[in-house]
Amino acid sequence: MSLKQTISDEVKTTMRAKDSARLSTLRFLQAAIKQREVDEQKELVDAEITAILEKQIKQRRESIAAYEQAGRTETAAQERDEITVLQEFLPKAASPEEVTAAIAAAIEQAKADGAQGPAVMGKAMASLKQSLAGRAEMSQVSQQVKQALNV
Repeated sequence: MSLKQTISDEVKTTMRAKDSARLSTLRFLQAAIKQREVDEQKELVDAEITAILEKQIKQRRESIAAYEQAGRTETAAQERDEITVLQEFLPKAASPEEVTAAIAAAIEQAKADGAQGPAVMGKAMASLKQSLAGRAEMSQVSQQVKQALNV
């Protein structure tokens, strides 16, 4: 079953359970998916939906930081709850060992392809974005790549 269908089924289940907070988050996610489909005039595949999920989670993390700075802990807690709902649809998170191994392999491959200097980081990150999509926080992966390259 596709990720889009899974989300749709979960919306129906949540409606029956009358869980309005969860339903609101899922409907917002469905709207984001639908908007992108309309904009690009095509049916999205699971990888593209995963990218939307990651973007939604990133936006909420940024909002949490802003709300906490402003002292709006109640709103920050609501955003955390929404992140929890969205994370249910992401693939299983990669272990730290998997991330480290993927980084080493990506750097090795980039160097084998003839990349030098800053280009190694770019090629490695492009490869890692595909292999770790939805399974790791890419900003943290980027930091680890920088450390591995001593940049």
